[in-house]
Amino acid sequence: MPHHAWCDSWRYSWRTLSFAALLTATAFAQPARADDWETCAKGAGDDAIAACSRAIKSGTYNGKTLALAYSNRGVEWKAKGDLAKAVADYDEAIKADPQQPAAYNNRGIAYAAAAEYDKAIADYDKAVELNPKYASALNNRGLAYFNNGQKERAIADYDEAIKLEPDAVRLNNRGNAYASRAQYDRAIQDFDEAVNLDAKYAIAIYNRGNAHFAKGDADRAIANYDQALTLNPKYEDALVNRGVAHEKKGALDRAIADYDEAIKLEPKDAVAYNNRGNALLKKGDHDKAIADYDRAIRLDGKYVAAYFSRAIANEGKKRFDYAIADYGQVTKLQPQNAAAWNSRCWTRAVIGRLQEALGDCNEALKLKPDYINGLDSRGFVLLRMGRYDEAIADYDAALQIEPNKVASLYGRGMAKRRKGDYSSGNTDIAAARAIKPAVATEFSRYGLLPPLSDAVRSDVPTSGAAFGRSRHPN
Repeated sequence: MPHHAWCDSWRYSWRTLSFAALLTATAFAQPARADDWETCAKGAGDDAIAACSRAIKSGTYNGKTLALAYSNRGVEWKAKGDLAKAVADYDEAIKADPQQPAAYNNRGIAYAAAAEYDKAIADYDKAVELNPKYASALNNRGLAYFNNGQKERAIADYDEAIKLEPDAVRLNNRGNAYASRAQYDRAIQDFDEAVNLDAKYAIAIYNRGNAHFAKGDADRAIANYDQALTLNPKYEDALVNRGVAHEKKGALDRAIADYDEAIKLEPKDAVAYNNRGNALLKKGDHDKAIADYDRAIRLDGKYVAAYFSRAIANEGKKRFDYAIADYGQVTKLQPQNAAAWNSRCWTRAVIGRLQEALGDCNEALKLKPDYINGLDSRGFVLLRMGRYDEAIADYDAALQIEPNKVASLYGRGMAKRRKGDYSSGNTDIAAARAIKPAVATEFSRYGLLPPLSDAVRSDVPTSGAAFGRSRHPN
């Protein structure tokens, strides 16, 4: 009866990869220290940064050789997460050698890591202009287009990169782009090819599992997640998504076990806590579920799904003011979320705050005029308010969309009886009971008692909440 949009919020992420092209040269003409270039070109971390810095500061090198030193140091700064220093070194590399495609490619990777996708694309454009067969730059530009929401352009770049150099990573990335457009069968083809090229490529196997899950095949999804986890037992995303697939199949204990393991691996994973909360709530353990939603929200104060799910759990404990507050957080974070406005409408209606409830339902229907649950909820509010003609109009609209919607049939029947139209009202009520015999009991919990015989004209109170706060303190 309550019209909730259940928020099974899972990590449904498509994993993509890009690689910086390390720039190397065989030797300096006259090295200041014999081993600096070798370490700068082939080393890693602080040792490589120090060697590159000594080479740069020696003043011995210029042009392409100096550009290589700056570029290699930039790669190491990027690996350490210092994007500003990486970009600064790539800038210097480009000044020293403006015709070096890899420096533009690497600077593009740094910009992409900072989510500056337009700048990244501009650099990849230059890299491809200088070297039209630069497969890595084409792949990386595809990633930037993908993250910028330009999926078709991403696929075009992946196509070209794969033609030049077939590679499991590029096939995986193209598969992700197809999956993002809901072309799951086409995506699975790419993931299959990626795995054929690299049987130990856990990310492509994981993504293939995601595609099967999106197609509604939880069993094949689980098989892929199992395979990915065999290759990488600490693959936390695969644990979370396998938990979701088990939950979809109703295997709640197995889902909870996966979420438990994911949380052990990553105690700050808000999604894992939220998902475990959902599974616990489905098992009827409201208190443990709420504790998990609390943790998820402490980790991510803008986690809409966790607020929504916690609201549902609080309603289950009849803590209606807490539920209303959580729905309020959802509407603040997502003002266009019609389901949240509708759910708060319903909760307020249940405790008799009818005028506020009506405002929420109106907002839900303003956002989504044909929202069947919104129409049904507003019909309920108007019925409780004694505005029977308006209630009937909303129920009529809901039943035009779904003729067998039980709550709308029963509510319309009650509204008709309130108006004195017992024959038509009883017909609606009988139709609702034929579909769901317990409907009268459910409505009675929301303050509308089942109708008595036609001879008794006053079958229910015309106002008042069944769940007054004095009876159900928060």
